[in-house]
Amino acid sequence: MKILAISDPHGDYSKIKKIIGRAGDFDLAVVVGDITNFGPDEKVEELMEMFDRPILAIPGNCDQRSILKALDTSKAINLHRKAEKIENIRFIGLGGSNPTPFNTPFELSEEEIEKALEEMVCSAEKAEDCGTIVLLTHAPPHGARDELPFGHVGSKAIQKFLDRVDLIVCGHIHEAKGLEQVGKTIVVNPGEACKGSCALITIEETKENKPIEVEFVEV
Repeated sequence: MKILAISDPHGDYSKIKKIIGRAGDFDLAVVVGDITNFGPDEKVEELMEMFDRPILAIPGNCDQRSILKALDTSKAINLHRKAEKIENIRFIGLGGSNPTPFNTPFELSEEEIEKALEEMVCSAEKAEDCGTIVLLTHAPPHGARDELPFGHVGSKAIQKFLDRVDLIVCGHIHEAKGLEQVGKTIVVNPGEACKGSCALITIEETKENKPIEVEFVEV
């Protein structure tokens, strides 16, 4: 499966068509938050209508909580606090972020994050046909793709799921674009879509392993 991953468009979709064109023949798009820049929710439809492939989406901390209704009525699958199996890949989603100093609209306590993810990840792990587990979060795990000049700012709750899932696609920290591996988990921050950044992720499962290839793209 070839996945186009974008994050942090912040309501500026001027680069999205170029990103889609550069991605070529992909199977699925994932949008991991900050779809708008504090609203309006109507921007959701504008973005989702640019795609002609299936889309999984979660909100970011700079989206209003009311964006969930807009996602539900859009052509995208709203994956916030939900799981979706596509082929043999289980996608789990949690939008918003851990608390920030800025009191942004969509923040969750670390306790809320851990409780929501534990239920979904545990369910995926117990499934008889459990294949690759992909976690879509807006916030990165603490210690991976989350560093600012004054230190690590990622979620300590999400950190607890490192080595339990195969792939985490996150955003939030604009300066932390890139890839990092912790145990079996690959953490990918595709960069700011509003600046033309994205990631192309290819997952090819075999009986022996679950190879994941990542290509970062700028348009």
